[in-house]
Amino acid sequence: MSKVWLYLIILITLAIVGAASYLMMSDIPAPAERIVKVLPNELFPN
Repeated sequence: MSKVWLYLIILITLAIVGAASYLMMSDIPAPAERIVKVLPNELFPN
């Protein structure tokens, strides 16, 4: 049973490292569309 936990921990660690390396090395473009939002004055305290 301890080998199952060891393999599970190794699998989770590899998945986290793989996801982190993908996010660091991929070239994700910034959003090109400009967003304009009007916030009502009631949201801000006086």
